[in-house]
Amino acid sequence: MRLHGRLDRLTLHSRVLADNPLGDPCERELFVYVPAGYRQDRRYASVTLLAGYGSTNHSLIGYDAFSPNVIERYDRLVHTGQAPEALIVLPDAMNRWGGSQFLDSPASGRYQEYLAEEVVEFVDRHYRTIPERTGRAIVGRSSGGFGALRMGLDRPDRFAVIGSHAGDCAFDISILPELRAAAIAYDLQGGFSAFAQAFTDDPNARNFTAIMILAYAAAYAPEPDTPLPMCRVPIDSRTGSLDEVAWRQWLAHDPVVRTQDDESAFADANLVFLDAGDRDEHGLQFGARRLAALLSARGANVVHEEFEGGHRGTGHRYEVSLPRLIAACG
Repeated sequence: MRLHGRLDRLTLHSRVLADNPLGDPCERELFVYVPAGYRQDRRYASVTLLAGYGSTNHSLIGYDAFSPNVIERYDRLVHTGQAPEALIVLPDAMNRWGGSQFLDSPASGRYQEYLAEEVVEFVDRHYRTIPERTGRAIVGRSSGGFGALRMGLDRPDRFAVIGSHAGDCAFDISILPELRAAAIAYDLQGGFSAFAQAFTDDPNARNFTAIMILAYAAAYAPEPDTPLPMCRVPIDSRTGSLDEVAWRQWLAHDPVVRTQDDESAFADANLVFLDAGDRDEHGLQFGARRLAALLSARGANVVHEEFEGGHRGTGHRYEVSLPRLIAACG
């Protein structure tokens, strides 16, 4: 990767991830992009960038013969004067199920606290950041967009600028249809616990949708005192019937539902940037529209864009969001 700036590779030993229920590592790599013009006599906004489900910070800086990664895109924008200089923070919040949804859960670990407390404080200690909420942005795509939205809802004391590219929301549209496919995989394996154990024994024997639903369940409906997977999936694997009680637990985590129920949601945000493709395979354009309408009606500073495309291959959208998010920091 050829950059004008540099990419620092650091190690953070997490206190809050130690002894997590899934036995995932508490020592995590952290990448920080530092612009070429970085100086000790000024301070810089920081942008925490969250990977989508099944991906981590290594994915975000990965090589692609035909497309630059997000850091290469941003580095080029800075070099050509199209984006302000900032620090880009790429944390690792992966777990056994392929993603933590960047939340605190007794079934998987305290990943939101890890990001909001440990990563923020680590970066503030080691770099010339603007060490306050107004100098911090958080953004992500898909599950990373969900994590950014939830950070804006749950920890507005830490981040004042929020960006979501097709972030998970409007669960009735985006997640509910996935449950049937997952239930088939669970049923064929002999139930949730048998499926979770089989995947633990051999991660190569996987069903992407079924594992993703387990990751969601661990975040949205944890039951730490039950057998693996220590969570509640809202569908009966034998009958395909929806578990209404569990589904209500899931919906309580939906950023659209959370925003509907909380008049103060995102009220103090400097900016909320939302986008999605007009043919997103998970219907996340509908969730972005709902969320944008709610926030606009309340007078929040929201920018909502829709572009031609689907859910994947949308890394180019960071070229749109990052300059705006950084400009909104102060």
